[in-house]
Amino acid sequence: MKPSFFSEIILPDNYLALDFLAFHQRDEKCVSEIVQLDQVKKGIIWHGKPALLTISMEKNRAQVQLDIDGDSVSYSKDALSVLATHMLGLLQPVEIFEEQYQENPVIGELITRQAGLRIYQSASPFEALSWAIIGQQISVSAAVSIRRRFIQSVGIKHTSGLMCHPTHKEVMQCTEQDLYQCGFSMGKAKALLSVCQLIDSGELDLSIENDEAEISRLTKNLLAIKGIGIWTVNYTLLRGLNYLNGSLHGDVAVRRNLQYLLKQENKVDAEQTEKWLAGFSPWKALVAAHLWRQQSSSGY
Repeated sequence: MKPSFFSEIILPDNYLALDFLAFHQRDEKCVSEIVQLDQVKKGIIWHGKPALLTISMEKNRAQVQLDIDGDSVSYSKDALSVLATHMLGLLQPVEIFEEQYQENPVIGELITRQAGLRIYQSASPFEALSWAIIGQQISVSAAVSIRRRFIQSVGIKHTSGLMCHPTHKEVMQCTEQDLYQCGFSMGKAKALLSVCQLIDSGELDLSIENDEAEISRLTKNLLAIKGIGIWTVNYTLLRGLNYLNGSLHGDVAVRRNLQYLLKQENKVDAEQTEKWLAGFSPWKALVAAHLWRQQSSSGY
């Protein structure tokens, strides 16, 4: 029998469970994640082995189960709780932000209406960075399609049938042409392979603390990689490291929804958006997520 492990996470009263489920339901083909009623099943790599992570949402708690392929496994209940807490976005002090801005004349009504909003996290910073590279300058639907083919081609299958998102070690076995066949541009393929090589050599460490000095160092290291720009970095920090102060002024949806919020006739450009978001430091990325959430529960 395959080993199964369990944990339980208490949720805040206003936790947006439906949004968490919607985030994992973006790919209707259900290659690596599947949502059934109030439950998410996701294939992940756990210490080098394929595993099935199941998060079942109840009124005020999340029941977490991990089923690992293989007989000899590395496991601790604390590690499973840490992973689930991270993915659920519970490391983000959004209550402080909401208390500070709920009376703001510009965003107060939006914040109050969307109270409890968090940034649901990828299972690993590498998964977040891979998604950010894939999603550069293309639509969400196109990015989802490429991500699906990428996981099908490079990922590892769990015995449940779900594919596990690859780690850098699996991706390193690919050529640029392999990734091109998945839908990557050659520039994106080169960028992702460069990331993998740097991680493998120890020159790039994505597993850092959410600390301004370490965030700054990681930002510098990522920007030094050809094909990775500031949007990709800030989205990775937001989705993989719970960093809520990155500026997503280059994001088309953020600018479009800011125009709607401000009731502005002319389109809002990146420069205006950057200046506007700067006024909400250290919560700039969380404000951007509130702008995203105006039109979609799964797109932020």
